[in-house]
Amino acid sequence: MSIAARGRGRRPALLMDLGGVLVEDILPAAAAKWSARLGITERDFVTAVYAGNDTEVLVGRMSGPAWWSVVRERLALDEDGVAELREDLAGNPAWDQALLDAVAGLRGRARTAFVSNAWPDARPNLAPLLSVADEAVLSCEVGFAKPDPRIYTHTLQLLGAAAEDSLFVDDVPENVEAARALGMAGHLHTDSAGTRTVLETFAARLPQVEED
Repeated sequence: MSIAARGRGRRPALLMDLGGVLVEDILPAAAAKWSARLGITERDFVTAVYAGNDTEVLVGRMSGPAWWSVVRERLALDEDGVAELREDLAGNPAWDQALLDAVAGLRGRARTAFVSNAWPDARPNLAPLLSVADEAVLSCEVGFAKPDPRIYTHTLQLLGAAAEDSLFVDDVPENVEAARALGMAGHLHTDSAGTRTVLETFAARLPQVEED
């Protein structure tokens, strides 16, 4: 943390991805199940579900139900099939409790935010644990998605933090590189233990909470 930042009372910040970092990536299991059921390759399944969404539903230009109508036509599913698929992709997210505890432990010493490329129905599904962080920034709500630099600068503004005082964690290399290009420290998540070590190092450098 810079001397200037200390002088202004500015706190450092942690920006952390959700899917694939704090929330288990369930796409591989869903792709294996549905490609076998439909007699297509896993690549074709993923393409049917996600191709084009980054310029439409992921940035809030199309509603979730409208996008699922597109997916339904692509995969030739009936309503029950679409409902089952949606449950497989979004239902009962499995959180990494150890990482959540590490984020929660930064409260009062650093500003924290979850930053996720997400569809419009993501917030209700994730709501029970989003309050662990100070902010939850979802691409579908702000209109731009990682690695667009605007989602990072928007989050930093919400937190009242500067890039040089901030750490960004994500499991996608392009997203981490975009954060580094803005001046943030970046960590590419590959496993929970490694990321916990990075957060412990980050926490060790934080100022102690001052008493009122």
